[in-house]
Amino acid sequence: MKPIWIVDDDESIRWVLEKALARENLSTRSFSNVRDVVAAFDSGTPQVLVSDIRMPGESGLELLQIVKERFPGLPVIVMTAFSDLDSAVSAFQGGAFEYLAKPFDLDKAVELIRRALEESLRESAGEATAAETPEILGQAAAMQDVFRAIGRLSQSNVTVLITGESGTGKELVARALHKHSPRAAQPFIALNTAAIPKDLLESELFGHERGAFTGAQATRRGRFEQAEGGTLFLDEIGDMPFDLQTRLLRVLSDGHFYRVGGHQSMKANVRVIAATHQNLEQRVRDGLFREDLYHRLNVIRLRLPSLRERREDIPLLARYFLNQSARQLGVEAKRVSDQAMHFLSSLDLPGNVRQLENLCNWITVMAPGQTVEIKDLPPELTAGSLATAGSPTLEIHSESAVNGSAAHDNDRHADSPLSKLVGSVSERSNWILMLEAEAAQMLSSGKPEVMEALGKQFESALIKTALKHTHGRKNDAAIRLGIGRNTITRKIQELGIEGGKDD
Repeated sequence: MKPIWIVDDDESIRWVLEKALARENLSTRSFSNVRDVVAAFDSGTPQVLVSDIRMPGESGLELLQIVKERFPGLPVIVMTAFSDLDSAVSAFQGGAFEYLAKPFDLDKAVELIRRALEESLRESAGEATAAETPEILGQAAAMQDVFRAIGRLSQSNVTVLITGESGTGKELVARALHKHSPRAAQPFIALNTAAIPKDLLESELFGHERGAFTGAQATRRGRFEQAEGGTLFLDEIGDMPFDLQTRLLRVLSDGHFYRVGGHQSMKANVRVIAATHQNLEQRVRDGLFREDLYHRLNVIRLRLPSLRERREDIPLLARYFLNQSARQLGVEAKRVSDQAMHFLSSLDLPGNVRQLENLCNWITVMAPGQTVEIKDLPPELTAGSLATAGSPTLEIHSESAVNGSAAHDNDRHADSPLSKLVGSVSERSNWILMLEAEAAQMLSSGKPEVMEALGKQFESALIKTALKHTHGRKNDAAIRLGIGRNTITRKIQELGIEGGKDD
């Protein structure tokens, strides 16, 4: 372990800290000015830097700026006898680990230095691990099995089916399989089959000839042609329309396909990797997925563990995402205290790695101070409502809309996160933020027909509110909503809304 550097023009302060840290078996190196510290950087760096602010020559804040430019991960504790707000703000804006006002309690100062030291050692360990596993992070046994499988499949051309919950990193694994295969120099093309309207999906996959349909003004290469010689990743394969499954089966069987509107057979030299969060066996039993296609895809199955099965990886992933988020925003990375990290590791995180990444982005932007405690985390996490609230954003509960059933909305809304959040929202415009957050979550998780699902929920809420306002009179409600009587009657039937009477 590297020594702790102490920078202060006051010899007595340096002496006191040196003796106190020596009793803790911690080595030190002392400097009386910034110039000597900067010169010493040419031969080494400390584990922690403790510096006074006001010194002859360059100040401790100038030293802090130099350190953060050259060694952004080095914890710096600043101390000063001038305990004013401007110094504290400047220190934290400059990326200081903590602020220590003189005169300080020696035991508390040593405790603070120890905390910075532990953080520095954790950061060093995290950086070393990240360097060893730059593509996919994970030290848990379940992830080691995944890494071994990727290694075994690296020289194979076999079709792989990746399964796992939403947010577990299926596309990352697909990219790793491609990167370590003989096809690595050729394209990797990804397509989320649930995100493309079914009328356009066939053209997306196989391309089309000019004039094949209205709007096809030029010949277009599909994803199979774009991935020629490389890898085609088909995400959310379980949502592929049944008629298109037959065409995909043909390609997997003999490697040939036709563009939409084309008559010339095309040869595809493509490795297919598919992924789904759904139970394909159940979809086969329900008649929604072809059994022969299922067996074609399920040559090698690679199951990704949920984050609940690899809790020991949460600290490693959290530090990685916090550093990544800080780099993107150009700020100093936040640090999560041991207690807060233990709390995070105990959560179920139903959105898995994606949800943890979103949480780390929230922490980077919203959490006060550089060291994050439990109280600084999103309230929906600390209130124990994570299982239903999802990612740390304002959200609308959309289960009924996604499942296509609006009849039970009243039962669900009584205890939903939305009802709790709306009660505390003082600005009416925040419902738009909730809607945006819900749409973003549904889109990122590959939910189908997002517009229709949210549209039904929106219409249902409007009509129910209008009916309540008019005491169930449909004609009056229609007038107030600005729609026709026949329209509101049809909507009430389609959405399964209870109540409503003829005027």
